[in-house]
Amino acid sequence: MMKVPKKVLSALRDEESFLVAAHINPDGDAIGSAVALCLALESAGKKAVAYSRDPVPSHYTFLPGQEKILSGLEDALKDDPVLVLVDCNSPGRAGIRDLHFRRSIVMDHHATESDFGDLRWIDRSAAACGMMVYEVLKSLGIEITKAIATNLYAAIAVDTGTFRYSNTTAGVLRTGAELIDLGAQPALIAERLYETWSMKRFRIFMMSLNTLEIKDDVAMTHVSETMFRKTGAGAEDTENFANLPRSIESVKVAAVFREVGRGAWKVSLRSKGEVDVSKVAERFGGGGHRNAAGCRIEADLKSAKKALVGAIRRSHGR
Repeated sequence: MMKVPKKVLSALRDEESFLVAAHINPDGDAIGSAVALCLALESAGKKAVAYSRDPVPSHYTFLPGQEKILSGLEDALKDDPVLVLVDCNSPGRAGIRDLHFRRSIVMDHHATESDFGDLRWIDRSAAACGMMVYEVLKSLGIEITKAIATNLYAAIAVDTGTFRYSNTTAGVLRTGAELIDLGAQPALIAERLYETWSMKRFRIFMMSLNTLEIKDDVAMTHVSETMFRKTGAGAEDTENFANLPRSIESVKVAAVFREVGRGAWKVSLRSKGEVDVSKVAERFGGGGHRNAAGCRIEADLKSAKKALVGAIRRSHGR
């Protein structure tokens, strides 16, 4: 069972204004955790604003309260808020730079850390940041409404592959059951997460699959700027594209290369078994979890693929 640091609880209990920030290119864990925490703090009589530099992906717009997420900081800073980073541990990762906050709190579960934060709660064993927020709300005695339960359940579902990944523990399942008792609807959430794709997302996914290349048990696909233009899809539409290639029996690591400029690629890594892709990502200045990580590689696509495969070999003695 996770234990929330007393100083974190005291700060959330004593302070009156909060800016809860998710990481750039937010996923379901980041959005669900940020919104759930904001809704809970508001219900406790606090001022709380959720912030995301990037838009909420369309497949998460069903989450209650997500429409309140701000994409600008001007209004949020008026009340001199305490900064709370969820699902990340540095201001840069949240797209917040050159701003000073009188106090900062970090709640994260990633293996790659920074030293930012006046109060830090980093729990690498947590399956999702949503699990951490759930423990915070229980410890503070804040009522978990249906809206909060829905956000937390979705957050945990995304980071556990809906309870399929190796980070799914008995505790995770118990928390999921408790959130269902509190109003979360698992069938509806699963349908919105995995079975409600826009046509543009489906089209760019098919294009990406047609680029599949497998080398040394590494499945690689890519999404180019040309593909984005042809389909009208955005970067948020490519989330979890690595999951299907990872399901190939012989594949240990799946990588999706997303073009982010001339000679620049954002790489999403997914692995199964004992391959730790966070160590691979760190070689390129990125990071993440054992089985899910990301980084950026500055090179042409052929060279980027070669560099990635080489890094996987060196990191795991292959």
